[in-house]
Amino acid sequence: MNSTSLPADFLPAHLWTNLLFTGTWEAGAVAVSPVVEPATDNLLGHIGNADAAQVAASANAASAAQSAWYQQPYDERSAVLRNAAQVAEQHFDAIVDWLVRESGSTRAKAAFETTLSIKVLHESAGLPSRSQGEVLPSTSGRLSLARRRPLGVVGVISPFNFPLYLAIRAVAPALATGNAVVLKPDPRTAVCGGFVIARLFELAGLPAGLLHVLPGGAEAGAALTSDPHVAMIQFTGSTGAGRKVGEAAGRHLKKVSLELGGKNSLIVLDDADLDLALANATWGVYLHQGQICMSTGRLLVQRGIYERFLERLVAKAKSLTVGDPATTNVDLGPLINAQQRDHAHRVVQAAQQAGARLDAGGGYDGLFFAPTVLSGVTRDNPAFNEEIFAPVAVVVPFDTDEEAIALANDTEYGLSAAVLSRDVGRALKLGERLRVGLLHINDQTVNDEVINPFGGVGASGNGASIGGPANWEEFTQWQWLTVKSDAPAYPL
Repeated sequence: MNSTSLPADFLPAHLWTNLLFTGTWEAGAVAVSPVVEPATDNLLGHIGNADAAQVAASANAASAAQSAWYQQPYDERSAVLRNAAQVAEQHFDAIVDWLVRESGSTRAKAAFETTLSIKVLHESAGLPSRSQGEVLPSTSGRLSLARRRPLGVVGVISPFNFPLYLAIRAVAPALATGNAVVLKPDPRTAVCGGFVIARLFELAGLPAGLLHVLPGGAEAGAALTSDPHVAMIQFTGSTGAGRKVGEAAGRHLKKVSLELGGKNSLIVLDDADLDLALANATWGVYLHQGQICMSTGRLLVQRGIYERFLERLVAKAKSLTVGDPATTNVDLGPLINAQQRDHAHRVVQAAQQAGARLDAGGGYDGLFFAPTVLSGVTRDNPAFNEEIFAPVAVVVPFDTDEEAIALANDTEYGLSAAVLSRDVGRALKLGERLRVGLLHINDQTVNDEVINPFGGVGASGNGASIGGPANWEEFTQWQWLTVKSDAPAYPL
């Protein structure tokens, strides 16, 4: 494993190497772990890790700092968020470099993710000045209010695939609404998904103690879900891990927001424009190597256009370029690690053993997985049911709209779905019967615009949403307040 260097103007190595962030940069309680570039296996550095005691200390410190933060004038809280956005804009290229090198993002995907994250900061800066409650009906001489109050300390557990955005979309609104935050980023992307955020808010003037970034393993995550100072857990990750987080947090009566996996269907009706259908399918399946919870896990194509669509998709998959995104302009970069690669390869092999046809790809070189197309996939095939999280197109024909609905709903997941058709009324009628939290007519399944409520149902989440109008609901709680001029003389 060779070592390599990164731009140091924004996040100099001495700040984060072997350290973690608690408002200041300090040594972790657990042995350091390597930061590895998946495309090359180069060593980018080492990070500190937290244990249960460090999580407890940070949660306690965050709780102590939170009240003063909430009591600050709303425009001062807004100013910190605006400052963080400005810092991110100033250091845009350095942040993109970290996403490319540490998470295996292509440069275009990393730039998009950074832009989206800056938008989160701008949108969150507007939260403190919005209405925070309602005046309720009451009797004469009595004022009755319902107002939103911060929860206290919000624990955020974030994933590796969109590491910056999927962390900051919770961290920023939680801070804006008056909370403190303890963030546990995925250890595979702890810098671009954790320390970058710490540095943004440090340079933006966030008071010390309000944001803690604690990389760590299962022990740190378990400590976060059980700590008495943590009022809420916002988790984004796999359904298996989310079930454990939800169970653990529920035992301690914490509010829980779970954004989990998906097996998302893109339905292509027989009147769809084939060129546009191909473009949407390629984006939905292969963006970021398919490592997105909203990735198109099933391409359901109506029989009349199925063969033509499949032929063109196979040619498109074979034309996509794969390589190191830090040195070459490629369409796909590496998968995050060997475990994810081996999972994808196992599913592809099992799919063929169950009768699917491999029309393109299926192999890999290191962590670079070839863009793959599987056809002839039936409802009992592993590729139809499992979330693959890799660049694998699963193409399934259908005859009627009713059959498309049944195929799309044949899953425990319920995150995203999309329908392509020249007949918007037909597409909308079909889409209304899909059990998903996100529905797109004449678009593909991978969509998020910050200002929208984002969340799934079933095995894709617990019905919670994050983003846009959902943020006040998610990161605060209602308090009922009444005021009378004099206390009543009750008869007892």
